[in-house]
Amino acid sequence: MKRFKMKAMRHYIYNKVGVKGLLLISLLAFLPFRASAQVTYERTDSITICKLLQKANRQSGVLSIAREFLGVPYVAHTLEVNDREQLVVNTRQLDCTTLVETVTALKICAQQGRKTFADYTNTLRNLRYRQGIVDGYPSRLHYFSDWILDEVRMKMVDDIQSPNPPFTALQHIAVGYMSSHPNAYQALKAHPELVPVIRQQEEALTGRTARYIPKGDIRNTALLRQTVKDGDIIAITCNKEGLDIAHLGFAVWRGDGLHLLNASQIHGKVVEEPMTLRYYLSKHKTFTGIRIIRIKE
Repeated sequence: MKRFKMKAMRHYIYNKVGVKGLLLISLLAFLPFRASAQVTYERTDSITICKLLQKANRQSGVLSIAREFLGVPYVAHTLEVNDREQLVVNTRQLDCTTLVETVTALKICAQQGRKTFADYTNTLRNLRYRQGIVDGYPSRLHYFSDWILDEVRMKMVDDIQSPNPPFTALQHIAVGYMSSHPNAYQALKAHPELVPVIRQQEEALTGRTARYIPKGDIRNTALLRQTVKDGDIIAITCNKEGLDIAHLGFAVWRGDGLHLLNASQIHGKVVEEPMTLRYYLSKHKTFTGIRIIRIKE
């Protein structure tokens, strides 16, 4: 009987936390951890998400949400924790992609007035997997150009490619890094039969084009301030063979120009880069410019 009541309480908190608020979040902290069959997470992750959803509202800006993660350690490959593909929620360790997905999911939930952990995981699933369906490792959107295409179809983001200028350059997407370097990916190394599936996805994406702002044109101008908004997702384009996007973050305007809020491998944590984005890009020869993705209002 006691075991039944505990399970019922967990179910109630998971689904009703948006109504009951922080009191139920506090109760959750004392319950034993139990991940669902579809989601991998730790108790602290669900508490963090629920607190942020309680704090956020429809008017919450992207940057106000993103700044909640400043100082969180940069850790790569946090999604590679299961042999069988599952949705992973990890707010304790972030890389550039998982930071963008985490903040975007929270922003969308806040806009829609959704307050439960289940709401968040459903939104994150829609962002991370093709058409929101988890169907093995290849169903995850590994290339960010593919991510953009899918989220535009799902009406979750807008792919900003105008006006021209500043979107004067055209990226010819040619991806193939994953299938040509399978040993660099835990799942492909363990399951080589997935490599041809990934190669087919790369071939479907290769040949597409997208307009971007060349890094030499990223200046502190009225035109750029009108075009790029605080909180826009910045996808840094590159000319490294087999890749489309080298890094991700959020746009932050300061008096001296455009900066990047990102999960930084160099700094080892989530930071707002002290240097301008123009200078940051100039330090990397393979970086060519930026694409701009905007979460739908």
